[in-house]
Amino acid sequence: MHYPTNQPHETVFGGSHLPADLDSVRKAMTIAGSDSGGGAGIQADLKTFAAHGVFGTSCLTAVTAQNTNEVLAIAEVPEEVVIHQIDGVLEDIGTDAVKIGMLASASIIECVADRLEAWGVTNIVVDPVMVAKSGDALLQPTAVRALVKHVLAIATIVTPNVAEAQVLSGIEVVDDASARDAARMIASFGPRLVVIKGGHRETVDAVDLIFDGTAFTEISAPRIRTRNTHGTGCTFSAAIAANLALDHDPVTAIGKAKEYLTAALVGSFTVGGGHSPVNHFASVPEIDPRRTLMKAEVLHGTH
Repeated sequence: MHYPTNQPHETVFGGSHLPADLDSVRKAMTIAGSDSGGGAGIQADLKTFAAHGVFGTSCLTAVTAQNTNEVLAIAEVPEEVVIHQIDGVLEDIGTDAVKIGMLASASIIECVADRLEAWGVTNIVVDPVMVAKSGDALLQPTAVRALVKHVLAIATIVTPNVAEAQVLSGIEVVDDASARDAARMIASFGPRLVVIKGGHRETVDAVDLIFDGTAFTEISAPRIRTRNTHGTGCTFSAAIAANLALDHDPVTAIGKAKEYLTAALVGSFTVGGGHSPVNHFASVPEIDPRRTLMKAEVLHGTH
């Protein structure tokens, strides 16, 4: 098929005609560390964006050598490279939402906040990553103050788990009342909404507590009993960012992200000896890795 060189053409995929013009595609950017095991960090974020039909870009803040059992090494990306990544993407491609994950150090935190403010970026979702699933530290203790001062101040939504909420707020979270106190304290630092995730709370279901600065809302989902939980926080926050990029309001975006993560947990499978990741494509049957496995089994059975 011949396409005139002076006209954008349409790409045919799966029987549908899709516009080839990137300006019509929703975009989300992840600013985070990498996970060589593929379950968390920018790898999880980009998979999540793709599962939502959102074009994903990235800014790498740190390289981690890790698997499902442990983090073996961490190397921070130089600040000037972080700056160039953000400026390069936003100048040319732009973005409809940003997800911020592992920032590693105070200097990287300040660089990221400065560039996002300079570009006037909105729809910023912050996953205040501090510790890996394996227990290894991913944020320098001295960087917490910088995270609060520079990043939470510009955040649309921040998504701490219980341990992170305690560090950010200085309040021990032991029940619903203390969780609400912690949410109020974190909200005072600047984010429009605070979501204290329910994965580590002592409740029958996984109940996320949302505070919008005035009122509280709870979003509940069945607690999935599985060891395949590596990257759940990254995936949840990236799904929120993807839904913001798709023009959903913040509370709706959080609810849709909760549904997506629950499906990813239910559809997860084991890929290592420790905490395996969720299945980012459980909601996309055409590219679900389990479908490939089933096809292979069927093919093997025909011989």
